[in-house]
Amino acid sequence: MSEQLLKVNARAFPTYAAMPWLVAASIYALLLAVGARLLNDPDTYWHIAVGRWIAEHHAVPTTDPFSFTMHGAHWIAFEWLSELLYAAAFAVGGWAGVVVLAAAAIAIAFGLLTRLLLRELSPTPALLLVLAALVLAAPHMLARPHVLVLPIMVAWGGALVRTMDDHGKPPYAALPLLVLWANLHGSVVLGLGMIGPAVLEALLGEPRQLWPRVILRWIPFSALAVLASCLTPYGAGSLLVPLTTFGLGDALNTIIEWRPQDFSHLDVFEFLLLASIFALSRGFTVPPVRTLVVLGLLHFALAHARNTDLLAMLAPLYLAAPLGRQMALKSACDFSGALAFNRTLGFAAAGVAAIASGIAFAHPPLPSAQNTPQAAISATGLAKAGPVLNDYSFGGYLIYSGIAPFIDGRGELYGKDFISRYSRAISLSNLPDFLKLLDQYGIRATLLSPDTPAVALLDRLPGWKRVYADRVAVVHKRRDIPAHR
Repeated sequence: MSEQLLKVNARAFPTYAAMPWLVAASIYALLLAVGARLLNDPDTYWHIAVGRWIAEHHAVPTTDPFSFTMHGAHWIAFEWLSELLYAAAFAVGGWAGVVVLAAAAIAIAFGLLTRLLLRELSPTPALLLVLAALVLAAPHMLARPHVLVLPIMVAWGGALVRTMDDHGKPPYAALPLLVLWANLHGSVVLGLGMIGPAVLEALLGEPRQLWPRVILRWIPFSALAVLASCLTPYGAGSLLVPLTTFGLGDALNTIIEWRPQDFSHLDVFEFLLLASIFALSRGFTVPPVRTLVVLGLLHFALAHARNTDLLAMLAPLYLAAPLGRQMALKSACDFSGALAFNRTLGFAAAGVAAIASGIAFAHPPLPSAQNTPQAAISATGLAKAGPVLNDYSFGGYLIYSGIAPFIDGRGELYGKDFISRYSRAISLSNLPDFLKLLDQYGIRATLLSPDTPAVALLDRLPGWKRVYADRVAVVHKRRDIPAHR
């Protein structure tokens, strides 16, 4: 190695070694600074409640123990490990503990993404890709199971992509990641699907007469990957959950995060999409298989807004090597050296994390008030009122409070027909069915958002009386006389 190259490496190493730690520590501190933002989702409440149930019963549920409309129906807590972790974090540190757990997982994921990109890119383009990923994923950074699986998803994707880059053997050492993934979140099917592009690129890189050898090399790995994904308390049942979710059809559009991207106004997603198209127009090309992968991720993100984080975290992994080769941005640094320096960075990052965590515990965040009808429930004795027709966003808090909800965020439990009927009823798109629903389920009280159309109707029905209202929720209770038809 020439003296000049040695000097370049000596100068480059601190930057390369420091960036993953700095990115992770900075994102962790930033997330704790806006900790309440991670608690904006009503599903966080019922995830904690499920974790408590598992801890108390020393088992995972196979039927619904929470709602009164679906009580006893088949249901599996396919994210049971995440829910157990969130419940434990809440038991130890309250809401600050929940935020610390979610923020740590997100920060580790981005630190790992930075490290993987620096294998192929110089610091500037790597940091730009990480920044774009952070901006895209930010709206979906919530204290829910999907963020706990982000580091595993990035590590699994990195292992497969590195095999593609190096034309190497299947990454058997990464298979345990699928076991964790399958128990933390229901998206492990995506991890299995990522094997396909690796196999296809391996085939295209060999003469046709060697294809049988390539296929035989990947068959055992693929079989073990499927087996690893089935190592859950529910066996292969967890793999079927995404099919159930997507089977909700049009009912998914009633859930904000499952709606398609909105291009009625310019937002960050559209800006970055247009910027990427412009960059490709400057002569940058991507191998066919990786193009298909990125297009597939883009399709998922366009079809459902919640999938934007998949595009953000995975697309850079597939693009890094082609970008580095074509634009002379290849990394010139080997991460294997300077162990002492790396250890020092680790201690420094841990110190920053400890300080940020201490501040978070000293000033604990609270969940969004819009998802927390605590005052309404306390003031009206709703826990003893009988069956309650609740707003969709209040279902999680009702479960957390020990009150059986009419509906909550577990769409796979309620099904498309129930969700669609509920949405049409409370929006008064089907007024007669709303009145029928009240009687069919013996509803004694309602807990709805103030802007729900059904609230105005209940104000005018002689069989119902408004007993409480604030900017979060309105409560009506049934009078003793029959409701007017």
